[in-house]
Amino acid sequence: MENGPDHKTRSLMDKGVIIPFPAEVSIGDDVDPGMIAPGVVIHPGCRISGKTTSILAGTVLGAHGPVTLIDCQTGRDAELGGGFFSQSVFLDRSAVAADAHVRDACILEEEARGGHSVKLGHTVLLPFVTLGSHIDFCDCLMAGGTDGRNCSEVGSSFVHFNLTPNRDRAAPSLLGDVPRGVMPGERPIFLGGQGGMVGPVVIEYGTVTSAGTIVRGDITEGGKMVFDDHPRPAMRDFRPGIYWEITRRVRNNLLFIANLVALRVWYVFVRSEFFGPGAIEQALLRGALEKLDMSLDERIRSLGETAGNMPESIHEYQALMGKAARRTLIAQKRELFEKWGRMRGMLRSLKSCTGDEQERDAFLSHLASGRVAGRGYIETMRGLDAEARLSGIRWLQGVVNRVVDSVYATIPSFR
Repeated sequence: MENGPDHKTRSLMDKGVIIPFPAEVSIGDDVDPGMIAPGVVIHPGCRISGKTTSILAGTVLGAHGPVTLIDCQTGRDAELGGGFFSQSVFLDRSAVAADAHVRDACILEEEARGGHSVKLGHTVLLPFVTLGSHIDFCDCLMAGGTDGRNCSEVGSSFVHFNLTPNRDRAAPSLLGDVPRGVMPGERPIFLGGQGGMVGPVVIEYGTVTSAGTIVRGDITEGGKMVFDDHPRPAMRDFRPGIYWEITRRVRNNLLFIANLVALRVWYVFVRSEFFGPGAIEQALLRGALEKLDMSLDERIRSLGETAGNMPESIHEYQALMGKAARRTLIAQKRELFEKWGRMRGMLRSLKSCTGDEQERDAFLSHLASGRVAGRGYIETMRGLDAEARLSGIRWLQGVVNRVVDSVYATIPSFR
């Protein structure tokens, strides 16, 4: 005889949560039933746990296969088709298909989507960003596009290479940016399938890469098609730990951190007004802020790991190069190592940077004057006029610049 639902599952069904086969669903003892809204659909094979888990109405779990959900927060009408989801946030109408592995501080904003077999970690997808299938896209922030048809997209079988041969992960990649990306209107980025990126890279809006292309450097001029010329394989001696160049690595890490700070302040002052006053809505906001803080901590930790490798790097580099060793590179490595403690403290304090108060208040005034009652976040951002949009960009870009410039002041050899 088939076992019936337990008390917690029954209480969810009684209040309107749809569980077609309750005996095949597991709700953890640490889950608060009050944080799962009526109208949520939970299919067979789902396991839900975590005291911070919250799920808003219309979300569908497990339509394509079993779902394990741990300490995640979802908005309205999100779809998690199947796979493992942990400590991540899925805003309204975001979706991921079967066999996903989404963990540790991911945020998928409105209508961001992923196909099947997508792996994400410490990744932020701004509205409408779409990933194909069989994708490894950890340690990325991607923006661009205006709607679900004109959106930034990553083709199937794409890999972001975020672990270096030196075994460090200070390799996050910034595709688009936060100051312009939070207000839909920038040209989308398209990364062709069966390609990849060797992080950390920065890619400008409007970039298109052909299928099979491996991006190994920054693309700072938008509107370009990037082709891979498929060079013949070459070999050279490999000496682990040397780091032949660190200027771009440090700059791109600081840019990534600064953009996360800008996104955090955007959530605090702008997005917070669109979540609603209910307990589940506020849990969703708290979850997003928590994930941003987790990502900031991870990025600072990873950059610190690289800084800690510098003494060995200097030794190996000098042993190999002798008199041909570049003094500038040695000085930069030494400065990064010696100044890291101060840099780390500064980055931690700048996590709560809110930017220029006058520029912030000017944008918030534009936002308040143009806001229409009942209009949601995406519709409101689309409705901003050019003056309001530029005001917001100036404010958030000021946040980015302050973070980067403050840290650069402690390591002048990197300028």
